[in-house]
Amino acid sequence: MGRSTRDTPKLFRVILPVTDIDRAAKFYAKLLGMPGVRVTPGRHYFDCDGTILACFDPRADTDDFDLGPNPDHIYFGVRNLEAAHRKATDLGAEDLSPIEIQPWGERSFYAKDPFGNKFCFVDRSTMFLGREPLRIPR
Repeated sequence: MGRSTRDTPKLFRVILPVTDIDRAAKFYAKLLGMPGVRVTPGRHYFDCDGTILACFDPRADTDDFDLGPNPDHIYFGVRNLEAAHRKATDLGAEDLSPIEIQPWGERSFYAKDPFGNKFCFVDRSTMFLGREPLRIPR
């Protein structure tokens, strides 16, 4: 018996640790194609289709701790993967991969932001959402 949508939690915010909130806000504004909103001195929010990407610089918020980069990728689904790749290239994203088709069928590319956070952009028409069994061609 499946869960109803009323029972399903909604993921609404993802924290992305950064060490320079102004630089992060500029990087992600250009990468995502939207200005975002500064909500505190150390937090800049980007509304990614209902889930907030929250760039967070603890020191700029006068917290007395540092955070390292997230340990794994944050995934973005986009309609124009080539345009997203060009933006990442123009911004000097680190470890930028070419656009490839993954074994699970997604067209995507991987990179890192200036703070070491890993991200991936996926062509929305190929996103694997885990609702059906994965069928990997042999």
